[in-house]
Amino acid sequence: MQTPAHAEATFDAVYAAHYVVLVRLAYVTTGSRQVAEDVVQEVFIEWLRRIDDVREPVPYLRRAVVSRCTSWLRRRIVERRHSSADQGPPPLPPPDGTTTAVRAALTRLSHRQRSVVFLRYYLDLPVDEIAAALGCRPGTVRSLLHRSLSALQEHLDDE
Repeated sequence: MQTPAHAEATFDAVYAAHYVVLVRLAYVTTGSRQVAEDVVQEVFIEWLRRIDDVREPVPYLRRAVVSRCTSWLRRRIVERRHSSADQGPPPLPPPDGTTTAVRAALTRLSHRQRSVVFLRYYLDLPVDEIAAALGCRPGTVRSLLHRSLSALQEHLDDE
Protein backbone atom coordinates (compact mmCIF):
# COMPACT_ATOMS: atom_id res chain seq x y z
CA MET A 1 0.00 0.00 0.00
CA GLN A 2 1.30 3.42 -0.97
CA THR A 3 1.51 6.34 1.40
CA PRO A 4 -0.90 9.16 0.53
CA ALA A 5 1.99 11.39 -0.57
CA HIS A 6 3.42 8.65 -2.83
CA ALA A 7 -0.01 7.89 -4.30
CA GLU A 8 -0.54 11.57 -5.03
CA ALA A 9 2.88 11.86 -6.68
CA THR A 10 2.19 8.76 -8.78
CA PHE A 11 -1.21 10.10 -9.80
CA ASP A 12 0.20 13.53 -10.70
CA ALA A 13 3.01 12.03 -12.79
CA VAL A 14 0.74 9.65 -14.74
CA TYR A 15 -1.91 12.34 -15.22
CA ALA A 16 0.65 14.83 -16.58
CA ALA A 17 2.21 12.28 -18.91
CA HIS A 18 -0.91 10.58 -20.28
CA TYR A 19 -3.95 12.86 -19.98
CA VAL A 20 -3.63 14.47 -23.43
CA VAL A 21 -3.00 11.16 -25.20
CA LEU A 22 -5.96 9.51 -23.49
CA VAL A 23 -8.20 12.44 -24.46
CA ARG A 24 -7.09 12.00 -28.06
CA LEU A 25 -7.87 8.28 -27.87
CA ALA A 26 -11.32 9.03 -26.51
CA TYR A 27 -11.88 11.76 -29.12
CA VAL A 28 -11.00 9.39 -31.96
CA THR A 29 -13.55 6.96 -30.59
CA THR A 30 -16.37 9.36 -29.67
CA GLY A 31 -15.84 12.26 -32.07
CA SER A 32 -16.52 14.76 -29.29
CA ARG A 33 -13.82 16.64 -27.42
CA GLN A 34 -16.13 17.39 -24.49
CA VAL A 35 -17.16 13.77 -24.12
CA ALA A 36 -13.55 12.67 -24.50
CA GLU A 37 -12.41 14.96 -21.69
CA ASP A 38 -15.30 13.84 -19.46
CA VAL A 39 -14.54 10.16 -20.05
CA VAL A 40 -10.85 10.56 -19.30
CA GLN A 41 -11.51 12.57 -16.15
CA GLU A 42 -13.96 9.92 -14.92
CA VAL A 43 -11.38 7.20 -15.61
CA PHE A 44 -8.68 9.08 -13.69
CA ILE A 45 -11.06 9.58 -10.75
CA GLU A 46 -11.89 5.89 -10.72
CA TRP A 47 -8.19 5.00 -10.86
CA LEU A 48 -7.43 7.35 -7.98
CA ARG A 49 -10.03 5.53 -5.88
CA ARG A 50 -8.36 2.21 -6.71
CA ILE A 51 -4.74 3.37 -6.99
CA ASP A 52 -3.45 0.75 -4.54
CA ASP A 53 -5.15 -2.07 -6.48
CA VAL A 54 -3.82 -1.13 -9.93
CA ARG A 55 -0.28 -2.32 -10.58
CA GLU A 56 0.17 -0.88 -14.06
CA PRO A 57 -1.81 2.33 -14.39
CA VAL A 58 -1.25 3.16 -18.08
CA PRO A 59 -2.68 -0.09 -19.52
CA TYR A 60 -5.50 0.12 -16.95
CA LEU A 61 -6.30 3.69 -18.02
CA ARG A 62 -6.23 2.85 -21.75
CA ARG A 63 -8.55 -0.11 -21.24
CA ALA A 64 -10.92 1.94 -19.08
CA VAL A 65 -11.05 4.78 -21.63
CA VAL A 66 -11.82 2.39 -24.49
CA SER A 67 -14.45 0.63 -22.40
CA ARG A 68 -16.18 3.85 -21.36
CA CYS A 69 -16.10 5.20 -24.89
CA THR A 70 -17.68 2.00 -26.16
CA SER A 71 -20.42 2.30 -23.54
CA TRP A 72 -20.96 5.94 -24.49
CA LEU A 73 -21.27 4.99 -28.18
CA ARG A 74 -23.78 2.26 -27.40
CA ARG A 75 -25.91 4.70 -25.41
CA ARG A 76 -25.77 7.18 -28.31
CA ILE A 77 -26.93 4.52 -30.75
CA VAL A 78 -29.91 3.69 -28.53
CA GLU A 79 -30.69 7.41 -28.09
CA ARG A 80 -30.61 7.97 -31.85
CA ARG A 81 -32.93 5.04 -32.45
CA HIS A 82 -35.46 6.51 -30.06
CA SER A 83 -34.99 10.10 -31.12
CA SER A 84 -37.66 11.56 -33.35
CA ALA A 85 -35.37 14.26 -34.71
CA ASP A 86 -32.63 13.11 -37.07
CA GLN A 87 -29.58 15.04 -35.96
CA GLY A 88 -26.29 14.50 -37.72
CA PRO A 89 -22.96 14.19 -35.98
CA PRO A 90 -21.51 17.41 -34.58
CA PRO A 91 -19.45 19.30 -37.13
CA LEU A 92 -15.71 18.85 -36.98
CA PRO A 93 -13.36 21.79 -37.13
CA PRO A 94 -12.26 22.50 -40.69
CA PRO A 95 -9.12 20.49 -41.48
CA ASP A 96 -6.39 21.58 -43.85
CA GLY A 97 -6.34 20.15 -47.36
CA THR A 98 -3.98 17.26 -46.64
CA THR A 99 -6.02 15.80 -43.79
CA THR A 100 -9.48 16.07 -45.31
CA ALA A 101 -9.30 12.78 -47.21
CA VAL A 102 -7.74 10.88 -44.32
CA ARG A 103 -10.27 12.23 -41.81
CA ALA A 104 -13.14 11.34 -44.14
CA ALA A 105 -11.76 7.83 -44.58
CA LEU A 106 -11.33 7.42 -40.81
CA THR A 107 -14.94 8.40 -40.16
CA ARG A 108 -16.05 5.50 -42.34
CA LEU A 109 -14.36 3.01 -40.01
CA SER A 110 -16.11 1.53 -37.00
CA HIS A 111 -15.20 2.97 -33.60
CA ARG A 112 -13.24 -0.18 -32.81
CA GLN A 113 -11.27 0.06 -36.05
CA ARG A 114 -10.50 3.74 -35.36
CA SER A 115 -9.32 2.81 -31.88
CA VAL A 116 -7.00 0.13 -33.24
CA VAL A 117 -5.55 2.48 -35.86
CA PHE A 118 -5.05 5.23 -33.26
CA LEU A 119 -3.41 2.93 -30.72
CA ARG A 120 -1.11 1.39 -33.32
CA TYR A 121 -0.09 4.35 -35.45
CA TYR A 122 -0.51 7.34 -33.15
CA LEU A 123 0.61 5.80 -29.85
CA ASP A 124 2.85 3.25 -31.58
CA LEU A 125 1.71 0.48 -29.25
CA PRO A 126 2.56 -3.15 -29.96
CA VAL A 127 -0.22 -5.56 -30.78
CA ASP A 128 -0.20 -7.14 -27.31
CA GLU A 129 -0.79 -3.80 -25.58
CA ILE A 130 -3.57 -2.91 -28.03
CA ALA A 131 -5.19 -6.27 -27.33
CA ALA A 132 -5.05 -5.53 -23.59
CA ALA A 133 -6.55 -2.07 -24.12
CA LEU A 134 -9.41 -3.43 -26.21
CA GLY A 135 -9.94 -6.61 -24.21
CA CYS A 136 -9.40 -8.95 -27.13
CA ARG A 137 -6.77 -11.33 -28.49
CA PRO A 138 -3.70 -10.21 -30.45
CA GLY A 139 -4.98 -12.07 -33.52
CA THR A 140 -8.15 -9.97 -33.39
CA VAL A 141 -6.05 -6.81 -33.28
CA ARG A 142 -4.04 -7.90 -36.33
CA SER A 143 -7.25 -8.72 -38.17
CA LEU A 144 -8.80 -5.36 -37.25
CA LEU A 145 -5.65 -3.54 -38.36
CA HIS A 146 -5.59 -5.37 -41.67
CA ARG A 147 -9.27 -4.67 -42.37
CA SER A 148 -8.93 -1.06 -41.24
CA LEU A 149 -5.95 -0.38 -43.46
CA SER A 150 -7.66 -2.06 -46.41
CA ALA A 151 -10.77 0.06 -45.87
CA LEU A 152 -8.69 3.23 -45.51
CA GLN A 153 -6.78 2.44 -48.70
CA GLU A 154 -10.02 1.80 -50.57
CA HIS A 155 -11.57 5.06 -49.37
CA LEU A 156 -8.41 7.05 -50.12
CA ASP A 157 -8.14 5.54 -53.61
CA ASP A 158 -11.74 6.61 -54.32
CA GLU A 159 -10.91 10.25 -53.61
